Amino acid sequence: MTRPVLRGVGITHRFGATTVLSGADIVVHRGEVVAVTGPSGSGKSTLLHCLAGILAPAEGEVWLGADRIEGWSEARRTALRGSRLGFVFQFGQLLPELPAVENVALPLMLGGMRRTDATARAAGWFPHLGLAGLEGRRPGQLSGGQEQRVAIARALVTEPEVVFADEPTGALDSATGQRIMELLAGLATRTGTGVVVVTHDAEVADRCHRVVGIRDGRTAPVGVAESPVAAVQP
Repeated sequence: MTRPVLRGVGITHRFGATTVLSGADIVVHRGEVVAVTGPSGSGKSTLLHCLAGILAPAEGEVWLGADRIEGWSEARRTALRGSRLGFVFQFGQLLPELPAVENVALPLMLGGMRRTDATARAAGWFPHLGLAGLEGRRPGQLSGGQEQRVAIARALVTEPEVVFADEPTGALDSATGQRIMELLAGLATRTGTGVVVVTHDAEVADRCHRVVGIRDGRTAPVGVAESPVAAVQP
């Protein structure tokens, strides 16, 4: 197993007097897709937000490679999310007024890359995701599965170390959701990107390489899928 790209150690977080996470632990390796599962309100999304630097945990450590990040300033953690981390959300969250290629290029442009260079790099992802020819379409002209593939391209265009996916198939039918998970896992394997998938869907979890359960703010390994999704060539 390769060295961890992401580690959360003893993460505790509170909202007011309510303890949401209580000593949660998680390890993610390069090229590995790890599902975080648990009932509603168990702390799944809070754990993701702490790992991604959106929230600073009250206690515990968050390591991105060799960097311990939970104590970094908000500005430094924001910069981190624009470069070394990628995000895929349930509804894609694409900007409706921009064509698909500019949606994908947006993190690069926000990072200071020239528009022509950013869109050229973004366009290079479209054939890998079965989106060739759709670069100029706006989100309203795409199917749900196509929108989510554009969102995956946007998450990967900066070549991040870790991608966080929060219920990435929740708005899709089961067949499209299956294909999205195959694409995400295949790309993770090819690029060496670690992926954390927050999901309540057992079928999605079964398609990940490893599953971590969370209940009452604590984590525990659920196991390795009998047939984890293989790397696919999109």
